[in-house]
Amino acid sequence: MAAMVSFSESTRAWVGVASRDHVQTGIEGGFAQFCHGKVGPARRPRRGDVVLYYSGQERLGEKTPCQKFTAFGVVEDDEPEAVEQFPGFVPWRRSVRWLHRSEAPIRPLIDRLEFIDNKRAWGAKFRFGFLEIPVVDMLVLAREMGVEMAVSSNLLYSSDALTTSRSSVLL
Repeated sequence: MAAMVSFSESTRAWVGVASRDHVQTGIEGGFAQFCHGKVGPARRPRRGDVVLYYSGQERLGEKTPCQKFTAFGVVEDDEPEAVEQFPGFVPWRRSVRWLHRSEAPIRPLIDRLEFIDNKRAWGAKFRFGFLEIPVVDMLVLAREMGVEMAVSSNLLYSSDALTTSRSSVLL
């Protein structure tokens, strides 16, 4: 799974929300689908964008909590594709190269993630099943999940005091 990925100022980061068992199916199949396979969210990421998954629960329909970021990858296609998963269910998917080495529990990261503006009600951010997050949060999660990234841009990454100035840095 581990590989170097390049990041630029045009890269965007997206978080899908799914149970850990469903995320594992996508990892094994090299794909991502969002909001139970709806086409709208699948159209938003572009080739080269980062896709992460947050899993609030281990298995769909069960109460066992997971509360981890469970996948980190890069979109490899240009458009979503409809694929029959089983008779009568044809979700829209994106082809993804998964890069993470580990999962990242959310609780130790809540104070460091900018997209979580209400630190007490942090779970509310995930209620719609798909969201864009700031680049600085994607970088925090990349580091926590063991993803090696080459960053080339004028970025200020205040959370870890990483500053680049038209140079590359390996995270």
